[in-house]
Amino acid sequence: MDPSSYLITNFNNTFSSTDWKYATIYEINKIIKSLRTKNSYGYDEIPIKILRLSAPSVISPLTYICNKSLSSGVFPERLKYAIIKPVYRKGDKLLTENYRPISLLISFSKIFEKLLYSRSYKHKCTNNILVKEQYGFRISSSTEEAASYDVINEILKAINNRLLVGGIFCDLEKAFDCVNHRILADKLQFYGIKGKFLALIQSYLRGRYQKLLIDKFNA
Repeated sequence: MDPSSYLITNFNNTFSSTDWKYATIYEINKIIKSLRTKNSYGYDEIPIKILRLSAPSVISPLTYICNKSLSSGVFPERLKYAIIKPVYRKGDKLLTENYRPISLLISFSKIFEKLLYSRSYKHKCTNNILVKEQYGFRISSSTEEAASYDVINEILKAINNRLLVGGIFCDLEKAFDCVNHRILADKLQFYGIKGKFLALIQSYLRGRYQKLLIDKFNA
């Protein structure tokens, strides 16, 4: 069954449309301050450190560009460039699977990402979309909390009731690379993320460019 058809068939909830708002200078400034100060940089060669120092001069036009993107549903093309640096993990250095790709994004794109995240996360919380068992990528929660509390608690309960305890653990290799963007868009629309906001997310995912950097030489 198609994922969107499954949702419509099994869930009768009607979710309200995303209640997003324009960004303010205060919000953009807060986002810039929240970014981790690093000397590394992406395609634009502007590190976060420089962005924070220049914030008073660029924050007003930056807020305007962000709001233009929100209202039009178009993510700026120039912010879709990324530099990929392979970091060695273990094993044979001649095998590509033994390297973990690190994506260095343009500093300004991180501000857009924070805006998208804050609005979509608020929508999910307001409409109670995420189940309580969803620990990863949530405020005041973590996967460590799931392991240290819920899992151990369930194991102890089973032992106290003299039941056998078993576990099935699934490790999805390159899980984010496996996400089907069409299915993702259909699910977002079902949950009320639609219109220009959905178009902006689709625009963010579409037509991205990457440059591989190996031993300081471009490939």
